[in-house]
Amino acid sequence: MKKENPIFVFLIIVLVFTGSIIVSCGSDSEGSEEPGMVDPDPDPEPDPLDCTENFNLELTLPGEEINLSDWDLIWTDDFDYPDAMLENNWTSQNGPSGHILCSRWRENAEVKDGVLELKAIKENRGGQDWTCGSIWSKQTFGYGYFECRYKYAGAAGTNNSFWLFDRVIGINSSEVGCELDINEGHFPNEVNTNRHHWTNGSSEFNSFAYSPGSSPAYAHSFNDIVKTNRIRFTSNNSGHFHIREFRIYEPNTDCYPTDLLSNSADTDVSGLNNLVRSNDVTITSSGVLRDEFPVERIADGNVGSSWVSQKKGEKWIEFNWPTEKEIGHIQFINGWQDGTKWNALITDYKIEAEVNGEWVELANFDAKIENNHAEAYHTYGMDWDASTIKFYFDNKLLREIPNTLCDKELNIYLSLAIFEVAGEVTGAIDGTSMKIDWVKYYQKK
Repeated sequence: MKKENPIFVFLIIVLVFTGSIIVSCGSDSEGSEEPGMVDPDPDPEPDPLDCTENFNLELTLPGEEINLSDWDLIWTDDFDYPDAMLENNWTSQNGPSGHILCSRWRENAEVKDGVLELKAIKENRGGQDWTCGSIWSKQTFGYGYFECRYKYAGAAGTNNSFWLFDRVIGINSSEVGCELDINEGHFPNEVNTNRHHWTNGSSEFNSFAYSPGSSPAYAHSFNDIVKTNRIRFTSNNSGHFHIREFRIYEPNTDCYPTDLLSNSADTDVSGLNNLVRSNDVTITSSGVLRDEFPVERIADGNVGSSWVSQKKGEKWIEFNWPTEKEIGHIQFINGWQDGTKWNALITDYKIEAEVNGEWVELANFDAKIENNHAEAYHTYGMDWDASTIKFYFDNKLLREIPNTLCDKELNIYLSLAIFEVAGEVTGAIDGTSMKIDWVKYYQKK
């Protein structure tokens, strides 16, 4: 028997094997499918919208920072002494206060561990249901820079103030009496500066409110589309507030308005459909401050009008549609505007959608978490001279106003008060305190 050349046999085997591989690859390219392989989706889902998820209208300060190296420290009290020595520098109110809800007493002003506490206590004394502390300096002060570092009492309804006042002229004289409120702070994060000219019991005043971390307008995009027929907005803001416009948009490929204060927001971006203004929506609310501020105003396309909530309790707005809607974005405007100033900004909110019978949170904000002035010390200052008055927060300029009448020396006041202008008055106030680290007075070098 003739034997085959082993090299020849090897080449045939290699060629056959290689050929099978080539055929297999070729047959795959012709469309045969190997087990476990899946054809690409011929009609893939579009990519989710890439829109900015959360943003708000930021309030910016002028940015000028006080340079204390230009000043000489003339007087200071850091409360680093026994409580009994408080009387060396300060006089305490001891009696009722007709314009607020608490009488004020020396016992409510306590120096302890280098801090002055002005305490709020639920007790009937002096014909009022609450007691607090208020003191004023025995010395008077003229032009200069004043600053105080303190924490707010940790409850709504408290007015935590560092201010200057003319005790000689007062408020009832025919001669102008000046009051300079460096800060009348309201929990959790509101800073209020005021200038009063008092004559015959009435005041001509200039005021400004600033709430660090809060915003007049908020916006939230949802790249995972929300499907619902019910949206709810809630807030536990202490006191009433304004909602100027509320917008709920269907998903939009060109995203959403970024000029949140625009009256034409619904047409500022092509393709928008604001479901708040649809014919089939029902809008309800927790109540109104007065009948002339109905909830329908949040859907009138006019930033100049607003719904104003009731004063007490939880505040809410609810949107209902008879059929399920797709939600891609929600934005709203709150507060009220005086020129370039925004006032009464809400301290908290939550937005929810009802999905499969349960409320699902979509967005939230809480100033008590973000900017709580009862938990952190802040410094409040004022530069006062013959021509101008400048108010500062944490050494940065808040605002500047002309000084036309305040030219006499004034007493420094540190006061805790209770009244509803500062928020709803509840039992949460009991046991809270305004905590003062130090007070300082400088004169220009």
